[in-house]
Amino acid sequence: MHVSEIDTPALVVDLDILERNLARVAGYAREHGLRLRPHTKTHKSVRLARRQIAMGAVGLTVAKVSEAEVMLAAEPDDLLVAYPIVGHTKLLRLTQVARQTRVTVALDSTCAARQLSDAARVAQVEIGVLAEVDVGLGRVGVSAGEPLLALARAIQKLPHLRFAGIAFYPGHIKTLDESGRRALAQVSDLVRGILGDFLATGIEIGIVSGGSTPTLFHSHEIHGLTEIRPGTYVFNDLNTMRSGACALEDCAATVLATVVSTARPGQMIIDGGSKTFSSDRLANSSEVTFGHLVEAPGARFHKMNEEHGFIDLADAEAAFGVGDRVRVIPNHICVAVNLHEKVYGVRGETVEEVWPVDARGKLQ
Repeated sequence: MHVSEIDTPALVVDLDILERNLARVAGYAREHGLRLRPHTKTHKSVRLARRQIAMGAVGLTVAKVSEAEVMLAAEPDDLLVAYPIVGHTKLLRLTQVARQTRVTVALDSTCAARQLSDAARVAQVEIGVLAEVDVGLGRVGVSAGEPLLALARAIQKLPHLRFAGIAFYPGHIKTLDESGRRALAQVSDLVRGILGDFLATGIEIGIVSGGSTPTLFHSHEIHGLTEIRPGTYVFNDLNTMRSGACALEDCAATVLATVVSTARPGQMIIDGGSKTFSSDRLANSSEVTFGHLVEAPGARFHKMNEEHGFIDLADAEAAFGVGDRVRVIPNHICVAVNLHEKVYGVRGETVEEVWPVDARGKLQ
């Protein structure tokens, strides 16, 4: 199948770039002795999860139980649910997953831990737990010091749970400029102190799981880190590039779209809007744009309706007519993938693979 035969809008992945991205991160993890447990929230694909495992990943990371259920098909040795699981129905399903592979859950409350323990006891399974600590983002996670130690002690006392270590996410670090490097050093110092606290109290920590996409290739600078959970690196996107974690040529995924209208001078409309790209803005920017037009970087994708993408051509390097096809690199690829049913893997102008977005819409 030729690329020109793909109907639009469509999510297209350059296989050469994808393979390079996978190899780069796998090699980085090996070089620095870090366990790679990639987050599948970006690709949501069993096929790509299998590739990651084949290249050395120790397991997979998911956010939701429904994602865990889907990723069982990749046959991981270990599944980390990096999200507090609360509620009887979700926990019942999670224990069924735990019958099929080793499961670990990151959580930040004794309430969630008790619910998990009760469900594991009824199902007669053991589930690992990482105590989540907030290192600056202010989203989930208890504070370092006594709150974290108290959570760890509570987990240790609960039946059918195995305290496995700690987890954190330095999502407040968006770039690694001077201020970002200082923030990363502060995270490292905080983790150093946390490990010292645990050592002093005699609580053993097997796993220190953390990192983020902007800090990915500096993860080894965080004291005591044993495991990284990157997700976006498989495809990358504009926000990853702006963080400094990749270059534009490392962006494997684009949305292929067709020009459907040029009726308004200086503007064209493409056949993809908020239901195709998502409405994520550029990180650390007041600019309102939703993607990078590969064929005309000066064009501004500045507005969307559900099915219409508005492209301002005032500074475009090329002219376009109805029926022309363009490629757009999204600001945030993770959300865009969840909007598509399938992905076209291309090499040059040839479509070599077409795979489903297996975990699309898996939110529970």
